[in-house]
Amino acid sequence: MKKLIIMITLAILIAGCKTVFMTTQKEIKLKIIETTDVHGAIFPKDLINQKISEGSLAQVYTYVTEQREDKSQEVILIDNGDILQGTPLVYYYNFEVPDSIHLLSKVMNFMAYDVATIGNHDIEAGHPVYDKFRKEVNFDILAANAINDFDEKPYFKPYKIIERQGVKIAILGLITPAIPNWLPRNIWSGMHFNDMIESAKYWKNYIEENEKPDLLIGLFHSGTNPSYGGADPKAKFNENACLLVAEKVPGFDIIFAGHDHQFANFFIRNSNGDSTLILNPSAHATNVGVADICMKYDKVKKKYNVDIKGSIQPMEAIKPDSLFQYKFNVSLYNVEKYVNRPIGKLQNNIDSKDALFGSSEFVDLVHIVQLNLSKADISFASPFSISVKIDSGQLYVRDMFKLYRYENFLYTMRLTGQEVKDALEYSYGNWLSTMADEKSSILLCKRDSLGQDILSSNGKVNLENPFYNFDSGAGIIYEVDIRKEVGKRISILSMADGSAFDLKKDYSVAMNSYRGNGGGNILTKGAGISSEELSKRLIVSSDLDFRFLIMKWIEEQKSFKANKLNSWKIVPENWAQKGKEKYLFGL
Repeated sequence: MKKLIIMITLAILIAGCKTVFMTTQKEIKLKIIETTDVHGAIFPKDLINQKISEGSLAQVYTYVTEQREDKSQEVILIDNGDILQGTPLVYYYNFEVPDSIHLLSKVMNFMAYDVATIGNHDIEAGHPVYDKFRKEVNFDILAANAINDFDEKPYFKPYKIIERQGVKIAILGLITPAIPNWLPRNIWSGMHFNDMIESAKYWKNYIEENEKPDLLIGLFHSGTNPSYGGADPKAKFNENACLLVAEKVPGFDIIFAGHDHQFANFFIRNSNGDSTLILNPSAHATNVGVADICMKYDKVKKKYNVDIKGSIQPMEAIKPDSLFQYKFNVSLYNVEKYVNRPIGKLQNNIDSKDALFGSSEFVDLVHIVQLNLSKADISFASPFSISVKIDSGQLYVRDMFKLYRYENFLYTMRLTGQEVKDALEYSYGNWLSTMADEKSSILLCKRDSLGQDILSSNGKVNLENPFYNFDSGAGIIYEVDIRKEVGKRISILSMADGSAFDLKKDYSVAMNSYRGNGGGNILTKGAGISSEELSKRLIVSSDLDFRFLIMKWIEEQKSFKANKLNSWKIVPENWAQKGKEKYLFGL
């Protein structure tokens, strides 16, 4: 027994010495791989448009597997949110078969994710979906600034500690705090969202004092432009606060960004003069963000010297993993069967590009359904795409994802006539230029110093503002005079039935829940309704998402023509026509 105790003691001492030697002498390489804003891109197949897609988690898994096979490095796989919304694959498991184990939880467990942060579109799926999902996955889901109303503690885990070869890595999760501006309260009931900078300061200090990590990583579902949408970078609750945190909260080695679908791979200096890597691989699993970290222990300073390099790794040329596809093939088959279910017949073509230049069949179909279901006086709606065409003939479930991309609810709200006009003035101010003559540009586009339109890499026009905030109105007849300055262009001539429109009268207005909660600032900055007042203006909300309601409406019609309501037009009409001819094929 004495000999056995001595042998065990020696073994422990030798193992301890080996660990010390490894952590004080050996160079340790870490590779952190980030996916973000995947939006349901699980397989390399676009089920909506029936074509191969550029990116998918199946391809990401191939890349991750290859990296894990390289034993000279430690691989950590992370996700930065907005994965539960965006394709029929996740919609099907969110709402059509909600009692089954979610496909994404099975996929992410199979891929062996280490940690994830929740995103605003994950929250949009609703409590039943994301509460169930986080119980199904084998990793922590983070959001330190999503606070439980009942105990003032984080609703999700605030941070995760990962240890590799003696290196202690702390990963802090934060979510954009602007969720109350977009989503109905019942979707995020029981929680509120704190400012990212204040939360980062608190948790950074807490982690350093209590965990003493060798690396501090931010996994923030938030973008990098704090001025986006005219936001004040100095105001609290900034939607895109990654750079603000990096600058004002020293201590982060890397901040993985997301949310805004914009590439980022650069270092930024903080108030202490240290640098932080900002990394964002954009969206839809077309790329992953990669942080290569080399750790060397300095025995004199008794800490690691850290060298960090960031890169964006494209997935387009990477083959999807065959085992991945085989394992989840039945799930893909079930969803394909769902999206290919016929729901009705469309008697004419509809094209979203037309929606920017006047009343169009594409957006007017949304207006018609909103007015029909809500019985409201007026409807607000925008195009959720400007590059979608739905051909006449048989309609399928998949076409509903072309027509309506998001899982919004249908709201009916109370607005005065003046607020209706002001909201439309703001909307068109985001979208149409003031024209000096018929040769002027009609659309607000990003332009260079010479006034020339800046085109994207695929030759398309870069609009100054997001088109999903380009609301038009129905139930009224009005003109938009593009010779006039912003705020003085809209002339509402009458209600759609010919009766008088009254600026002082209260009207019921149908719109999506994103708009009704203040999204796009059309009701807040445009109509001048405070965020606190908005909830009081809500008359009724649908219980089901609006895409589902459109689908059921079409099934009832069986066969229909998408009519143009002719509720609005741009004047002078010849200027509008020339502007349309210039831009139509560049969208």
